[in-house]
Amino acid sequence: MDKCVYKSYVKILEEELVPAMGCTEPISVAYAAALARDTLGATPEKVEICVSGNILKNVKSVVVPNTGGMKGVNCAAAAGIVLGDAKKKLEVISSDKPLDKEKILGFMKKAKFSVEKSRSGCIFDISVRVSAGLDSACVRIAGHHTNVVLIEKNGNDILNLNFDREEPKRCADRRLLSVDKILEFADNVNVYDVSDTIKRQIAYNSAIAEEGLKNDYGARVGKVLLSSFGEGVHNRAKATAAAGSDARMNGCCLPVVIVSGSGNQGMTASLPVIVYAKHLGVSEEKLIRALVVSNLITIHLKTGIGRLSAYCGAVSAGCGAGAGICYLYGGRYDEVSHTVENAIAINSGVICDGAKSSCAAKIASAVEAGLLGFEMCRNGSGFCAGDGILEDSVESTIDNVGEIASCMRETDEEIIRLMIKSACK
Repeated sequence: MDKCVYKSYVKILEEELVPAMGCTEPISVAYAAALARDTLGATPEKVEICVSGNILKNVKSVVVPNTGGMKGVNCAAAAGIVLGDAKKKLEVISSDKPLDKEKILGFMKKAKFSVEKSRSGCIFDISVRVSAGLDSACVRIAGHHTNVVLIEKNGNDILNLNFDREEPKRCADRRLLSVDKILEFADNVNVYDVSDTIKRQIAYNSAIAEEGLKNDYGARVGKVLLSSFGEGVHNRAKATAAAGSDARMNGCCLPVVIVSGSGNQGMTASLPVIVYAKHLGVSEEKLIRALVVSNLITIHLKTGIGRLSAYCGAVSAGCGAGAGICYLYGGRYDEVSHTVENAIAINSGVICDGAKSSCAAKIASAVEAGLLGFEMCRNGSGFCAGDGILEDSVESTIDNVGEIASCMRETDEEIIRLMIKSACK
């Protein structure tokens, strides 16, 4: 395999598979707020928050960890200011100390908060300005969850990076991803190069899924699936991924390893593959290689869709999970490609209406599509080029998904409008 492509694939996994505690959008707000507080050097008396519509969408209905069940933009910012350690980035409000809901509520009552919608045109945009007395500080994060582009104190720039509306370029070029190269990489990667990254994903995401299955979080989608449809591997794969989301969307303080900026996608891409690997009794090395397939195919699909969209990202991760499970069963390029195409045909275009309890059910649906796509392939069945958006190659079909997602900006705006309207009732 080309050495440049090999190194890029390793780097992509390292950049994408990182820990986060809580839903990543409110945590990004908390990170910006903690960094703004540190820059100010004092407890703020005033907190002004400006965020894009997609941030509002994903913060509105999800519980912020370590807040005793609170939700919303103000809560996320307050948690960052009261509890936050900005050096931890997406684990900014993780803490070994007992949560102090009263302290957060006290700060929210004492400080003056305001929230407005950004007009920058950037899909992912968070600005937090804090002030105390005559001093003020501002932090802006844009493009993705930890991409700090502005730090300012009293009108003086400490950091000011040029940033346009497009997602910023990273070290590794996602355009190098393709299904055939992903499989070549999975077959030939020195496991040592990816094992720390993948093993952390296995440990973290398995732990939060187990927590979701043991306790009553949210709508208990994972537990309902098991109690209603049994312990078979097919159902357990769906239930385990859903249970992780049950816990995460409803305030669990355990971290997850994210994919494409999303913990839900990270769990969807990994947990079904882990369940099937245990069922099949494969080696740890085989599991790691299968998770390389699942994660990279998820990232490949998400690259064309973008970080935040009206197109539900769990759908892409369900395709990735199906591909990873296919790989566990010995599937090669043709089988993996057909699995991905079948899954896309089954479940394309599920809307994202924000982070919340029902994400767990969407995850179950996405995993079902991936599993059905694989089983169809395994049984000599499948959908054909010309069926809907399917093309004569998996790469062209993946391109079509990206084009559809890019045309859903008006859909996204309408979803956000309806959510804000509902919140104001």
